Amino acid sequence: MKISNSGAERPVNSPDGGETLAAPLASHLVKYRAQSTRNRPDFAKAYDELVARLSSLDRGEVGPEIGAPMPPFHLPDEQGRLVSLVSLLKTGPAVISFNRGHWCPYCKLELRALAAIHDRIGKLGARVVSIMPDSAALTAEYAKKNELPFPVLSDIDLGYSLSLGLIFWVGAEVQRLYRDVGVDLEKYHGNAGYFLPMAAKFIVGQDGLVKARQVNLEFRERMEPDAIIAALEKLRG
Repeated sequence: MKISNSGAERPVNSPDGGETLAAPLASHLVKYRAQSTRNRPDFAKAYDELVARLSSLDRGEVGPEIGAPMPPFHLPDEQGRLVSLVSLLKTGPAVISFNRGHWCPYCKLELRALAAIHDRIGKLGARVVSIMPDSAALTAEYAKKNELPFPVLSDIDLGYSLSLGLIFWVGAEVQRLYRDVGVDLEKYHGNAGYFLPMAAKFIVGQDGLVKARQVNLEFRERMEPDAIIAALEKLRG
């Protein structure tokens, strides 16, 4: 896998589709993080400080716990069609992935990894959705370009993520860095709040209860595809 290292966090230089993620997702995330740190140590420092701030608030209680109901949602997909949690669970379990945005290189790697196991997820009777705060106009282009086989839902103004306690303010330094490299959250979100969702995965059973979860305050790390498959296989008994 080749990842351009000519400018960390710039959308045009972030990992995009067409390449196979043969190794574990964690190895690709670590590789990109190392390249990003070498090229933009200012980003690495700002992200480290942001994660430290978030970690100081964490008690392991962020988001719905295992065994708790997953709160319902009705969110528009990239075509403007409303998708509900109830509709996803009609045929089986659901994999709910919270992502920072179409511009985020770590999310791009994760979504490609999800796409690579989509057929396996389907064979286990489950469905996948990604939820991010970007507008449908942006998610539609990204999903088409990367041939994502699952819906990308727009959580406008982060209302659903906020209800789960999964949002955070990026802070003044990250805000400045994003502006410097052209990551325009105001344009992507339609507001000037500079809030983002935490990277998270929830495996929801057909009964609507959370069966497995991973909330990454360290958003440069993500739930491994094999862990998702294992959780779904466990549900099949």
